[in-house]
Amino acid sequence: MDPALRLLIVEDQADLAANLWDYFSRRGHVVDHAADGQSGLRMALSGEHDLIVLDLGLPRLDGLDLCRRLREAGRGVPVIMLTARDTLEDKLKGFSGGADDYLVKPFAIRELEARIRALARRGRPPAGSPIEACGVRFDPSALIVRREGRQIVLTRAQARILECLMRHSPGVVDQARLMRAVWGPEGGDPSALHTHMYGLRQVLDKPFAEPLLHTVHGIGYRFGTVQ
Repeated sequence: MDPALRLLIVEDQADLAANLWDYFSRRGHVVDHAADGQSGLRMALSGEHDLIVLDLGLPRLDGLDLCRRLREAGRGVPVIMLTARDTLEDKLKGFSGGADDYLVKPFAIRELEARIRALARRGRPPAGSPIEACGVRFDPSALIVRREGRQIVLTRAQARILECLMRHSPGVVDQARLMRAVWGPEGGDPSALHTHMYGLRQVLDKPFAEPLLHTVHGIGYRFGTVQ
């Protein structure tokens, strides 16, 4: 049985917040709630929560700004962002702001529960030793990449993907293995993996002449120079 968690739900829709509170409280979790972004940020900065369920559209301070301020303050608590928006641009904004996962409304509470379990188990950043390959040095514990003298800061999901790819380079890593690396044994959403990969390419490949992240169609991805 999974251990009880302390959850913070930042959601301004009273009915949804009440349903989430009741559902997770009945399962033994300790639940706190904030109905606006400023209150949510104040509670999130306390550092007492195992995971935050964060609505994107909030009064007083929107969820994206809340998440960014939380990360800027050095808080690494996992964040699942809830939103009615389902475009690639919106997902990228959420992930670049520091969200770890993204769930589109309306959703099944049991799906949210599964995402929470997966993130709670994988809440810490990767802790492996630094890796060097193809002119890239990656420190998983710090979520920092250096390429051609530039420093690149990654999200936790991007860091787990890159660590998995670099440790298996130049081999191909299938999508299922990458999803387990990000979300644990339950795996995750392939579309979310593709979005994380897109964001990783934007920071690791796009500013440079040679791409290092390659799609192997029908299988997965690999890290390395063109073969």
